[in-house]
Amino acid sequence: MPVTPTYPGIYVQELPSSAHTITAAPTSIAVFIGYAHPYRGTCAEQGQWGQATRVFNFTEYEREFGGLFQSDLIDSSLPYAVQQFFLNGGSIAYVVGLQPELHTVPPAAPATTPYPTATGAIANLVFTALEPVSTGFPMAVSVDNVSADMLTADITVSYGARTESFRRVSLDPGAPTPNPNFIDTRLNGVSALVTVAPSGGPGSPYGTLGATSSQSCAPAYPAGAFTGKVVFASPDFTGTFADDGSLDKVDIFNLLIIPGVADPGVLAQALAFCEKKRAFLIMDPPINASADGFDVTPSVSLPKIEDLVASLPKSTNGALYFPYLKSIDSLTGNPLNLAPGGYVAGVYARTDNNRGVWKAPAGLETTITNATGVVPTGRLTDGRAGVLNDKAINAIRTFPDVGTVVFGARTLVGAKNNTAFQQWRYVPVRRTALFIEQTLVKNLGWVVFEPNDAPLWIAIRTSIERFMLSLFRQGAFQGSTPSDAFLVKCDSSTTTQDDIDNGVVNIVVGFRPLKPAEFVVIKIAQLAGQVQA
Repeated sequence: MPVTPTYPGIYVQELPSSAHTITAAPTSIAVFIGYAHPYRGTCAEQGQWGQATRVFNFTEYEREFGGLFQSDLIDSSLPYAVQQFFLNGGSIAYVVGLQPELHTVPPAAPATTPYPTATGAIANLVFTALEPVSTGFPMAVSVDNVSADMLTADITVSYGARTESFRRVSLDPGAPTPNPNFIDTRLNGVSALVTVAPSGGPGSPYGTLGATSSQSCAPAYPAGAFTGKVVFASPDFTGTFADDGSLDKVDIFNLLIIPGVADPGVLAQALAFCEKKRAFLIMDPPINASADGFDVTPSVSLPKIEDLVASLPKSTNGALYFPYLKSIDSLTGNPLNLAPGGYVAGVYARTDNNRGVWKAPAGLETTITNATGVVPTGRLTDGRAGVLNDKAINAIRTFPDVGTVVFGARTLVGAKNNTAFQQWRYVPVRRTALFIEQTLVKNLGWVVFEPNDAPLWIAIRTSIERFMLSLFRQGAFQGSTPSDAFLVKCDSSTTTQDDIDNGVVNIVVGFRPLKPAEFVVIKIAQLAGQVQA
């Protein structure tokens, strides 16, 4: 407030600063969309399907979405992709868990019937699986060592590599003192694999056991509900991109992964959504794609990756990675092939944290964790890798003494013969631009409704120049001096009187991006007859 002098002396008046600090936007918040565990986690228990939920580690994912699962009916790529994201350097993710439902195939119709629970009956005991079992991944329950009065026995439940044993379980509830070994107390709420109830329904007596027996839990399908093998319907995914939906309300994210999905319709809507949100889509290849057109058996042909992706949508805001990766399933202990998107998103996050978003998330330092190599049909020679690189297909390769690494950094429009989008050929260049855009949009809200004249323009330039200078000092731009590396303009040359009359202030921000050294050429000359000093 103004000073009113009343005595001879010195007066101090504090003036507000016209400069506003700009805080850098995040660069590696990832969004994952896919089918979640049908029975477990908050998503299933409270019916919160399709809601974007933030998680900071895989333990939180398990609490919200139920963790890893295997089924020959439901695509289980989502939990594995989230797990690999955190193992490879990711730290923040939003997950949109979709409800697994049965769809009549063909055609892939909207959801009709919820995925059924699986049950198995032994004597008067009905076991209900807490995991999505199927013919390809069954759950076995056995009742052994039955006592003479047929009221006590040992119960064993096995599901893949997981086994639970409950010794000397009793069917007698006990009276008047409750029996601590009563089957309700020992199994329900304790077992991670099953619940148990009497065949007469909750509250009825369990009766007695018969001879030693075992049973596989199997899902009971409603008649005519399912005639295909894989549960997938594109409307389940595309609905998540709706305006004003749960994901649209997420203030800011940077990466989008739809694990294991190569459906052109889904990917087209995902790319449009990424363009709207200034985010970047990491695309998985079709699961049946091969490097050279052959299976591991040369006489068996498979589609080439470049032929399968020819019909996929193109955008500056996405990149495709090939092939699938080999891993060991922590749920079953068996070998497992996984889509690369979750791994690559983790590598993006790790590179951003260690080097910056302007560094290509590729090269020998991008070693992939928790993978034992690429699938046999995806092994690439240098020549084949060059062909794919020219077609904007980013290779994942395994090198001796190095491991499995990301070895490509092209966007979807980075094909050799695509001259229309040359400035956005490389992943780090596009992501740097998106990062700057998100940062300025997030930090320039104070400009709205300010008087549109020179003092405002000076304040805008000052704030943005400070931010761009901080990036220059971190090595984000090409150029030896700030004036070589970036420019910020906001004055009467960018904002005319017409603009002012219409309430518009125009800001021009330019930068010289760092482009990766994709091709390293070593020139060797042989020198002869040199005189040595």
